[in-house]
Amino acid sequence: MPTTTHDSSRGHATRASSAMKGVFSAQMLRTAIRDRLLHAPEEITDDQIQPASVDLRLGARAYRLRSSFLPGARARIRDRLSELQMGPELDLTAPGGVVLEPGRPYLIPLMEQLRLPKGVSGRTNPRSSTGRLDIFTRVITDHGSQFDVIEPGQDGQLWLEVYSSTFTANVQAGLALTQLRLSTLRHPALTSDEVEQLHREDGLLFAPGPEPRAPVPQPSVGVRGLLLSVHLPAGEFVGWRAKHNTPLLDLSRTAAYDALDFWDPIFAEPGGRLVLHPNDFHLLISKEFVRIPPSVAAEMVAYDPSNGELRTHYAGFFDPGFGYGQHLTGTRAVLEVRAHDVPFMLEDGQPIARLAYERMAEPPDRLYGSDALQSHFQHQEVNLSRQFRPTRGEVTFRLISRE
Repeated sequence: MPTTTHDSSRGHATRASSAMKGVFSAQMLRTAIRDRLLHAPEEITDDQIQPASVDLRLGARAYRLRSSFLPGARARIRDRLSELQMGPELDLTAPGGVVLEPGRPYLIPLMEQLRLPKGVSGRTNPRSSTGRLDIFTRVITDHGSQFDVIEPGQDGQLWLEVYSSTFTANVQAGLALTQLRLSTLRHPALTSDEVEQLHREDGLLFAPGPEPRAPVPQPSVGVRGLLLSVHLPAGEFVGWRAKHNTPLLDLSRTAAYDALDFWDPIFAEPGGRLVLHPNDFHLLISKEFVRIPPSVAAEMVAYDPSNGELRTHYAGFFDPGFGYGQHLTGTRAVLEVRAHDVPFMLEDGQPIARLAYERMAEPPDRLYGSDALQSHFQHQEVNLSRQFRPTRGEVTFRLISRE
């Protein structure tokens, strides 16, 4: 049960959260910003606030690291930089920003800082556009022993570890690569019974086909969420494979790059198969269509964490309203997939990930996909990140024309 603090700068948001259990809605996040539970030297703008999360921006400096690390319970992050930093600090406010080389971790203090009361915790995840670029981000804090987990009572700086596996990326101060969720529940995930009931009432997964699509009659629900499978129809275009040694990719630009300069289109083999080669990054898509009602948020989690052959996601948050609407029965989920160690074969309909659902403290006042948010992925097939020009209907024609 959250406690009410006597600190006037935190009081309103803390008392509000006492009456509402679950993930903070957009309007609760605005209250948290007004009451300075979340604050920054530059104004936190309304376009940073999503239905169930808030985008966090890069600060002014970056540090090239020898390796990833966690500070541990007895150390502050700055105390560890002297032993891990490689070279001088990098100025993200300089004209043109800073180039992040692939295969090297960087540590960047974020603009936003937290002053969380007891009973409110946070979790972070890469934004969708970040994960689709094979860029791995994780937030750490002073005295932290876990990535992306922010404990109640956290007061101070947030730091972002950024690791680009494939592309050479250009970044600058103010760019948002990660997002934060706050919650008043320590373990907010719905049980399997609650997920099944929600599917019966609202429809969470829909079978492929023209709209209106039929709900999946008996989805696979376990303790770790609702099962998703991969869409690999034989002989068809099914996704993208990232190229290596590509030109510099400026993450601040929108619709600026030709997809075929950075990506190879993937077509499924006869029989609906695809062999993933180690160290190649793939964007694939779910067979099922996903819908997130206003009462819940969701997060994609690995199908089987004991299976070391695959990593199946980089950006896992799904906001209320994804695939939801009067004339919309679900949206496919893009799957960010990498094979490890040995080649790995996927087959059409093979289980690959799960969606874990979380209770919202209250429905957000605007949903993902609303006109106000202009969501990029609400009607997606295998959409690339916002830096690339749209490719829908062009893949086959342009491949032939380039031969």
